[in-house]
Amino acid sequence: MPETLDATAVRTWCALALDALGRAREEIDAINVYPVADGDTGTNLYLTVESAARAVEAVFEGHATADPAARDRLPGLPDAVRAMAHGALIGARGNSGTILAQLLRGMAEVLAAGEPAAGPDGGEALRRALRRAVASAYEGVARPVEGTVLTVAAAAAKAASRAPGGAPEVARAADEAARAALAVTPGQLDVLGEAGVVDAGGLGLVEVLGALSRALSGESAPPEARRERHHRAGRQEAGGDAPSTRVWRTEPETEPESATGCRPAPGGHATPAFEVIYLLDADDTAVARLRARLDALGDSLVVVGGDGLWNVHVHVDDAGAAVEAGIEAGRPHRVRITHFGPAAGTTARTREPVQRAVVTVVPGDGLAGLCGEASATVVPAGPGEVPASGELVAAIRRAHAREVVLLPNDPELRHTAAAAADQARTEGVRVALIPTRSAVQGIAALAVHEPERGFDEDVVAMTAAAGATRYAELAVAERQSWTMAGICQAGDVLGLIDGDVAVIGTELAATAETVLDRMLAAGGEMVTLVLGAGVPGSVADRLERHVRDGHLAVDTVVYRGGQQTAPLLIGVE
Repeated sequence: MPETLDATAVRTWCALALDALGRAREEIDAINVYPVADGDTGTNLYLTVESAARAVEAVFEGHATADPAARDRLPGLPDAVRAMAHGALIGARGNSGTILAQLLRGMAEVLAAGEPAAGPDGGEALRRALRRAVASAYEGVARPVEGTVLTVAAAAAKAASRAPGGAPEVARAADEAARAALAVTPGQLDVLGEAGVVDAGGLGLVEVLGALSRALSGESAPPEARRERHHRAGRQEAGGDAPSTRVWRTEPETEPESATGCRPAPGGHATPAFEVIYLLDADDTAVARLRARLDALGDSLVVVGGDGLWNVHVHVDDAGAAVEAGIEAGRPHRVRITHFGPAAGTTARTREPVQRAVVTVVPGDGLAGLCGEASATVVPAGPGEVPASGELVAAIRRAHAREVVLLPNDPELRHTAAAAADQARTEGVRVALIPTRSAVQGIAALAVHEPERGFDEDVVAMTAAAGATRYAELAVAERQSWTMAGICQAGDVLGLIDGDVAVIGTELAATAETVLDRMLAAGGEMVTLVLGAGVPGSVADRLERHVRDGHLAVDTVVYRGGQQTAPLLIGVE
C-alpha cells in the first residue's frame, strides 16, 4: 500500500471506496430518510464512485497505451485526481452523490496543482485539500442543513487541519472525526432523530474517508469491522443498545455544537414530486442565474462543477420548468427525472409496488420520452457511456414492481444486464431479461407489452416482437479501416445491418436507402426510423417516399430519437 497521496494511492482509494460502498449500499439505502426517503442514497453514492473509479482506470490504461515501452511509469497525481473528480461529476447520482462529486473536485483543485502530496510531508497538502473540498461543497449547496453529509465533511476537515504528521495520519484523523460527527447527526436533524438513524449521506462519506485512510496506511480491517466499531461508538454515545444499522437519538442536556453553522432543517417539510438531474454545458454567469431560478422552483438544490461543465440536482414539482431553466442557461444533457411518488409528500417507500414494469436502456432524450409515455422506467445511455450494472439495479428498484422486464437494447450490455437481473432477483423481484440488441427492438417489444396478461405470456410476446425485428444503424466512420463491406475512409457513412457493416456510402439518405432495400428484400411489414440529433426531417421524408414507392404494403413510422450515438436507427418488422 502507498503511504503518500500519489496516482497509485488515488487508484487504490477509489477501489477501496467502491468496495466499501458496495458492502454498505443496502444499509445506507435502508436508513435514507432525508431529504427524501426514497431508499437510494447508498446506490447513488456507489454509482458516483464507480464512475470516478472508471475514469481513474482509464488514465492508467491510456498512459500504458500511449507509451508501451514505459509500462512501469505511472501517471502523475494531477492526472489521477482530475480524472477522479471529472468521473464523479459526470456520474453523480442523487443529492449525496452530487455533493460527494464536489468534495472530490475541491480536493482535486489543490492536489492537481502539482505534486504537493508526494514525499513524507504530504500531510499539509491533504489538510488543504480537505478544507477546500468542504468550502467547495458549501458553494454548491443552495441551502445547507445541519446534520447531513456536509456536517460530517466539515468535522473531518476541521480535525484534519489540526492533525500532526503526514498524509496517513491526517487521513486517519479525518476518518475518526467523520465517524464521531456522524454519530450525533440524529440530534441535529429532527427527521433523523424521529427515525432513529444517522444521516445516510454522512454514512456514505464515512466509508469513502475510511477507504482513503486505508489506502494510505494499509490498514487491513474489513469494512464490516469498521462499521461495527462505529455502531458500538454510536450506541455508547446514545446510552443504549440500538440495532447495528442505527444510532438512536437521545435528548442532550444542551444543543450540540454546530460543526458548520448551517440552519436546522424544518421538520415535516413537504417533498416535491420530482428529482431532476442533468449535466449542463454553461458559463459561470449563466449558472449564477440558474441557481436563483431553480432555488425559487424547489429545494435540495445542488449545482456543482466548473470550467464549463456542471452537474445540476434539484427537487421540484414542475420538472419541465427545471429543465427549461437549464436550456436557458446552456446545453443540458443526460437529463434524469425521477418521480418520487403519486403526489408531493408521498415517498416510494410507502407506495404499494405495481405488479409489472418495463426497464429499458435508451440512447436519446426523444426515445426516453417515447418510452416514458409507455410507462417504462428509462435508463439513458450516451455516446461511450454504457450503464453500469448498479445503474440498472437502481432503475429496477425505482420501477417499484414485483415483476420487471429488462430491455438492454445493446449487445455490449448483455452481461451487465444479466448481473443486474441476478441482483434484483436476490431482492425478491421477478426479472425477465429480453436480450434486445438495438433500441428499435426495444420499441417493438414495448409496443406489444400488456401488463394485464400473465408474466410469462407477456415476456414471450415481447421476445417474439423483438426477435422479429431486424435492426440497422447508420454511422460515420472516424478513421480509415477495414470492414465486412470493404475499406472505408474517415467521414464515410456506414450502414450496419444486425451489427455488421453492409454498406459504405458518402451521403446519409442515399446510404440509408440502400440499407432499406437490402433489409426489405427479405420481406417486411413495418419500417421504424429513429432520427438522431441534428438530422433534418427531410431525410425521413425522403426515406418514407422511398419505402412507399419501392415496397408496397410496407408502413413507415418515424421517431425523433435525439440520440448522439448514430444519426439514424432502422427497424424492419
